[in-house]
Amino acid sequence: MTPGHEPQHAAAETAGERVAAEVVEEVVDELDLHPVSEHLARGHSESGPAKADDELPSMSEQISEQLGGVRGLIESSVPVLAFVLLNVLLGDIGLGLEKKTALYWAIGGSVGSALAIGAYRLSRKQPVRHAVNGIFGIAVGAYLAYRTGDAKNFYLPGILLTLGQVVLLIGSVVVRRPIIGYVWGVLANGGKHDWFHNSRLFRTFQWLTLVWAVSLFVRAGVQGWLYLADEANAIGIVRILISWPIYAATFAYTAWAVHRVTAAQALEAGVKES
Repeated sequence: MTPGHEPQHAAAETAGERVAAEVVEEVVDELDLHPVSEHLARGHSESGPAKADDELPSMSEQISEQLGGVRGLIESSVPVLAFVLLNVLLGDIGLGLEKKTALYWAIGGSVGSALAIGAYRLSRKQPVRHAVNGIFGIAVGAYLAYRTGDAKNFYLPGILLTLGQVVLLIGSVVVRRPIIGYVWGVLANGGKHDWFHNSRLFRTFQWLTLVWAVSLFVRAGVQGWLYLADEANAIGIVRILISWPIYAATFAYTAWAVHRVTAAQALEAGVKES
């Protein structure tokens, strides 16, 4: 096939690929979240950072995708919100139904809303990974609440899981294998873990892992205290209104701290080369 006589659909695909590549490159450049090796390579050329074979979306974009973005956060909160509202409105504060009756309605509303979200995504041929994860978590909590007849046990799996994450994070720091560093390497550094041999980044990930441990401990600690105090409805409110803002703030601080170190090292590399 001679040049200039390619099929129209092939030309359109090529143009589309070029546009997509340019958009990804602009986002990565704007947020300055290249892999470590690219940051340090800035000093070797005045024309800009070295280009990797395959550009990766920024760390914030990839973590947002893993969480399902803002929509994912909202969808994960809907079943909990349904449980809290139904348990309150149908219980002593609302219609005054018997405790177990209100609990069963709350469980039904929670599981039903989770299933509805999954069904809606399927009907629109959208990814259901986040919905499936949400349904599984809700189902475990609902089963415990149903078996014990106590609404607070709906939140027990989440509390225990978060505390387990705290132990894992602290343990990774003790053995000098900070989990946040490995997460960053996978999500934002092309799967490479060259940060492990970068003393400044290594120290940064050590204390950032501790920051995440403290963040999770606060979230689980408040909910655990309310659990011991038999304040089931308060646990749900705290989980919705406090947990996600704390998570967002910790993530934003992590992104800023890593960018600060990588940018400083890129600048130092440039000064040495000049």
